[in-house]
Amino acid sequence: MSDSTAFIPFARPDIGQAEIDAVARALRSGWVTTGPETHAFEQEFAAYLGGGVQAIAVNSATAGLHLALEAIGVGPGDEVIAPTLTFTATVEVARYLGADARLVDVHPVTLNIDPAAVEAAITPRTKAILPVHYGGLACDMAALFDIARRHGLQVVEDAAHALPTTSGGTLVGRLPSAAAVFSFYANKTMTTGEGGMVVTHDDALAARMKVMRLHGISRDAFDRFTSRTPAWYYEVVAPGFKYNLTDIAAALGRVQLARLPAFVQRRHQLAARYLEQLQGLPLALPAQAPAGDAHAWHLFVPRLSDAARVTRDEVVQALSEAGIGTSVHFVPLHRQPYWRDRYGLRAEDYPVAEAAYQRMFSIPLFTAMSDEEQARVIAALRACLR
Repeated sequence: MSDSTAFIPFARPDIGQAEIDAVARALRSGWVTTGPETHAFEQEFAAYLGGGVQAIAVNSATAGLHLALEAIGVGPGDEVIAPTLTFTATVEVARYLGADARLVDVHPVTLNIDPAAVEAAITPRTKAILPVHYGGLACDMAALFDIARRHGLQVVEDAAHALPTTSGGTLVGRLPSAAAVFSFYANKTMTTGEGGMVVTHDDALAARMKVMRLHGISRDAFDRFTSRTPAWYYEVVAPGFKYNLTDIAAALGRVQLARLPAFVQRRHQLAARYLEQLQGLPLALPAQAPAGDAHAWHLFVPRLSDAARVTRDEVVQALSEAGIGTSVHFVPLHRQPYWRDRYGLRAEDYPVAEAAYQRMFSIPLFTAMSDEEQARVIAALRACLR
């Protein structure tokens, strides 16, 4: 295929020789599960965020959300509030713990959780608020923290899209929430293939999550197996999980973290070009960060405007025929059979998310994307929307 016809995927990880060499070194080291690479990755990630946070590496952001909710004491009979416009992982972890999800609508401009809807959903059972920084744009965290303080609630941030994102000039991960959870899935702003990181300012929460991350064992397995003196004894202090990150993944993550500033710059260039060159089409373009704040641009999600003469599905089909991959973020949870049926959810109770879902589509935005590939996406959109 020529460059003009080669398929452009929705996302493509940016993996170079440095990452390949780092993984090879980890494989040759003889230590491939959680060990020195993972410890170094945690330290480097915490240093990147700053603010004295602790970082706990996990094998997925889902695992990190589960650990965070368990650590703050979410359990049977509790409720957590989250947006309907998210991936199921945000709230499925509450069900792991016997708690329930209260799904609320989103803001019509940002598509982030609507603080007014959060306040209206609070009940005596509410334990925590789970904001999702949609697409890499920070939620209105000042409003959410105010609600949490007034009602005695915890905040656990689903920051899967939000590296690096700022709110009120502060990096997500350093905000005064109980914890923030980042994802390193293949299409994120940096990747370990599968993996994630939980960060917290709270030493007690960090200690609990570290214990629960690996079977509820009171001692770090790496310390036990590398000790020069007999150190085989350990104690199981809780029924923990198997959520540790491998050194193979962490070695990849360390290189990706070092490249993150360049990744961020490229994402901003691509997003700025989309914002400029898609003007004039029947589209509502994604909201930009407020002045002084940073958008991670994990996703670029336009929505068809009333003036569009085609449907979302017709646009997706046209792009597919032009050799361009797309996605939809997300099918709202109120439409998903499990959540809909468990809680008797109705589309009419989520008018903003429902309207957005009918019109939204995510177009390719990844750091390995060439200018020529982006020009093809823009041209294909113009062709089907004009």
